Amino acid sequence: MESTGVSASEIISHDPATGAVVWRGEPGDVNTAVAVAAQAWPAWAAQPLSARLELIRRLGNEMRNDAEAIARGIAIETGKPLWEAHGEVEASVARVEISVRAYAERCAQRKHDNGLAGTLSVRHKPHGIMAVITPFSQPLQVPATHLIPALIAGNVVVLKPSEKATATAQMLIACANRAGLPTGVLQLVAGGAAQGQDLVVHEGVAGVLFSGSAQVGISIARKLAPRPDKLFSMEAGGNNPLVVWDTPLIDDAAVLIVQSAFSGAGQRCTSARRLIVKSELYDPVLTAVKRLADRILIGSPFDDPVPFMGPVIDQDAADGLTQSFIYLMSNGGRAIKHMVRTHGDLPFVSPAIIDTTHVAERPDVELFGPLLQVIRVNSFDEAIAEANATRFGRCAGLIGGTPQDYNRFWANVRSGSIHWNRPTTAELPAAPIIGTGMSGNHRPTGYYAADTCVYPVSSSEMEQPRATLGTGFQAEG
Repeated sequence: MESTGVSASEIISHDPATGAVVWRGEPGDVNTAVAVAAQAWPAWAAQPLSARLELIRRLGNEMRNDAEAIARGIAIETGKPLWEAHGEVEASVARVEISVRAYAERCAQRKHDNGLAGTLSVRHKPHGIMAVITPFSQPLQVPATHLIPALIAGNVVVLKPSEKATATAQMLIACANRAGLPTGVLQLVAGGAAQGQDLVVHEGVAGVLFSGSAQVGISIARKLAPRPDKLFSMEAGGNNPLVVWDTPLIDDAAVLIVQSAFSGAGQRCTSARRLIVKSELYDPVLTAVKRLADRILIGSPFDDPVPFMGPVIDQDAADGLTQSFIYLMSNGGRAIKHMVRTHGDLPFVSPAIIDTTHVAERPDVELFGPLLQVIRVNSFDEAIAEANATRFGRCAGLIGGTPQDYNRFWANVRSGSIHWNRPTTAELPAAPIIGTGMSGNHRPTGYYAADTCVYPVSSSEMEQPRATLGTGFQAEG
């Protein structure tokens, strides 16, 4: 961090690939943002749904029109390859129509004939001011996944992005402004943990939509424990297992493993952290995985040839990963592929693979980066037990096996997403996103985000008053 002219509270995001400053500014004012949102909400919620949908579609069009600039901005601020940043922009634009369909399907008004009792109606109301708190790993896609359904439903949003990805969030806000969203409907509060905490506990905030680490999610849940009136949706990562069982397609399995563990530099909440392998397949599978991992190109977003993965987000992350690798080695782990700092004092690390079968107490933590632990097992029961040997439950995968094996795996593994012969990082745009255990609180996002952004109101309705008295009244006269 630069030392000249930087206030203690200043927020700065850096380009991980170069160390250059990407964005800098003072933290936002939470009280002001909430006050502006409170003024904007009644008119926004009162608009016809069709009017809100039109404006949200304009937001999607603005993101599409500015896709190249946004993708380059994401690549610079996060270090991810440009091709990956383009994919994130496309997924964020697609979230608009996905959210429109989801709201129509899950939150449509319903009326039922209730005979002499009139009509039973079910409608949905927005909560009010929603705080959206998001991580650096997918700085456009994750905010879009939360705030687009919230806005469609009639909420207003105060977005507090990771301090490491403020510039990307500003580009999203610029698109919203060009789309014509009314003042105060979608605002950005730059800042770090202090601003996030202030937003969570603010009296004017009706709900919190959070994606990030489990530790931060737990902290938010504790702060909201005395406030059952506030909605809280938590989506966190996990110590995700990937099991390899009987398959003759070793090279295909290796590709799925590398995609699961190392795409996005292992910085996705769905990245595979633990590879659980049948003993008979251990040597051929690990040989193929290492051979493929050795070929991975690591580089800056705009390098030629195009890299598969870029740096991790900063030096602290790189230092933590290398220290974790050394810790596992010092406690019984056997290195299959060492973690190497490939670019001197910048946060580039090579993909690392370590056998932790004989580590007596494997730490149940989310190592957020390209570090894959391998565990050898002898039976499918043992594989399922190892997959479940975690407090987390974000996602899990099975490579190989029969349909019967997969059914058994699906039924017994505790996880919010379970895949078969697909990478754990597979995009599921029309599916709910949910974590079990320490990976979430059973408030789904993704296609089911509409459920979280509203509450149902049931009504018994008749056009004219009609009533009769029953037992317990004296006869007149």
